[in-house]
Amino acid sequence: MLALGLVLFTVGNGEAHLMRVIGWLAITGGTFAGGAGLAFLGDLSRRFATQNAFFSRISATMNVEQGLAESLRLLLEELAMAFSADEALLLYRDTDLERIFLWRLKSGESERLIPETLPLSRTDGFLLDDMEATLCWNSLVGPGSGFGWDRRDGRPLKNLPRIPGPTQTELKIRSLMTVAFDQAGAPVGRFFLLNGRKGQRPFQKSDLAWLERIAQHISPSLENIFLLRHLRARAIESERSRISRDLHDGILQTLLSVEIQLDVLRRRVPTTPDQAISGLANLQQTVRNEGAELRHMVTDLRPLRVQSADLVDLMRGFAERFRNESALALDLLIDSAELQSPDRICRELFQIYREALNNIKKHAKASHVVVKLTQDDSRLTLVVDDNGEGFSFAGKFTGDELDRLRLGPISIKERTRTVGGVLTIESNPGHGARLTIEIPLA
Repeated sequence: MLALGLVLFTVGNGEAHLMRVIGWLAITGGTFAGGAGLAFLGDLSRRFATQNAFFSRISATMNVEQGLAESLRLLLEELAMAFSADEALLLYRDTDLERIFLWRLKSGESERLIPETLPLSRTDGFLLDDMEATLCWNSLVGPGSGFGWDRRDGRPLKNLPRIPGPTQTELKIRSLMTVAFDQAGAPVGRFFLLNGRKGQRPFQKSDLAWLERIAQHISPSLENIFLLRHLRARAIESERSRISRDLHDGILQTLLSVEIQLDVLRRRVPTTPDQAISGLANLQQTVRNEGAELRHMVTDLRPLRVQSADLVDLMRGFAERFRNESALALDLLIDSAELQSPDRICRELFQIYREALNNIKKHAKASHVVVKLTQDDSRLTLVVDDNGEGFSFAGKFTGDELDRLRLGPISIKERTRTVGGVLTIESNPGHGARLTIEIPLA
């Protein structure tokens, strides 16, 4: 403004030459342009910082330790607040389970999210018939008002996919934005933001582009969360199968045998009472033994709260009980009295250790087991070595190789993966097996 005033003053007094005026005007224009540029860069910097802060917040919601339900609740809460939406939804298509899972959060709610499960036949109704569509509808009345593009190349969509009427009614949709998220490079689900709050402007193209960027940013973290959920589900399924097998092959078979023997003894009582009394005593001991076995099974099923400071004591306690209950010689070698590992890793490691020893006791026909637990700066290593019959295969295989061959203990494989570990099994049929688990600590 000062430069422009000087130019006008000089011209008014007739003292200006043409080149001098042009120079003053150039300076004035440059000053204005520089100021505008600095203001633009400042605004851009503030926007960039705001977006980075938002990315940091939503990334923090994807925490394996707090579980899937709480992670998704915090994520949907952030999205609903950021876009002033009444509701935020996440839909995930699980092809293994042949179901669609729907997590739904109304703005302001803080209760734990429990997903609704839907059949895959409702895919078009919720996930639309075009998973590559990035879409916004500001009105669904009549022909509606909306816009969208193909997320692969950004080309505008000529025919916007619409949410079917029954779904609109079920979710009470007035307006929406939706974008897809990926797993393994392919779309598997969608975010929905429903019904912008009253008094707010309609959703803009910039809002939809921002939501698309958020989905791209959060997809890898979501993939990890869903993968962990899948691994845990498989581990639970494997554990249930093991419990069912142990009950069928152990206690249930014993009860059937007891029933048959009781029927035989009942017939003998009138003619040979002494034999019946001896037989009843044997049955009583059998029932007592099975009762003790059942108590141990129930104890093993109780959830464990294993902490790093307790792991060594728990392993030694279980080893002592194992020696008392079996004829196997067990050597437990631990290189440190205090292991420094996350509680989650310690919990899974103890379960693996316990299951490995129980498997050896039941199936390996071994006489000696050596367990070694070591830790260095980068990893925790558990080795279980026995002199029994070994597995049905010969050689050294990783967990992934065993999966492809459909071999090895399923639950131990899944627990190892849950903590990011690497499982190796070396088997020599007739001469024993060695199980090694390495868990990175970094």
